[in-house]
Amino acid sequence: MPSAFRRPDSVCVYCGSSNQADPRYLDAATQFGKDLAANDMRLVYGGGGVGLMGRVARGAHEAGGRVLGIMPDFLRSREILFDEVETIVVPNMHERKMIMFQESDAFVVLPGGIGTLEEIVELLSWRRLDLHQKPVVFANLDGFWNPLFQLFEHTIEANLTPPDFREAWVSVDSIDQIIGALTKPAEAA
Repeated sequence: MPSAFRRPDSVCVYCGSSNQADPRYLDAATQFGKDLAANDMRLVYGGGGVGLMGRVARGAHEAGGRVLGIMPDFLRSREILFDEVETIVVPNMHERKMIMFQESDAFVVLPGGIGTLEEIVELLSWRRLDLHQKPVVFANLDGFWNPLFQLFEHTIEANLTPPDFREAWVSVDSIDQIIGALTKPAEAA
């Protein structure tokens, strides 16, 4: 991360859309939504009303925060559009991801599944290619993302990814550390 990035106004959150997720992760998502609202940061997210995705949006919305959802039309019934907040319906996943990227100053990754992995790998690949320098913060709750970090390290050790890739994100262990990680340089995080 650059040593002097500005405080983000809009934060994109990538996370799971399963209601069967660990209740601790669901509660953490609600808390993070509230934290965004309390810090006057707009939530940008996938538009759904289920799983961690729905909980972070409800947390932000119910705390009086600004929320922007981006939902592909074909997922409206599966991810159950959370229509109490501003939502843009787009034709496909590519457009969803691009608008989420364009509307955000920073990114937070909560626990999630294959869809979350797909989103964050693309985001980190863009970072690796110097297509952006926006902060990326992983909420590594209970070590959830450790296997992914080990895979990243494996690619570095195999000389397939440069060592400075390790600086493409910050990892925190609890929800209450995310806002601080978003608002100060990586060296101080």
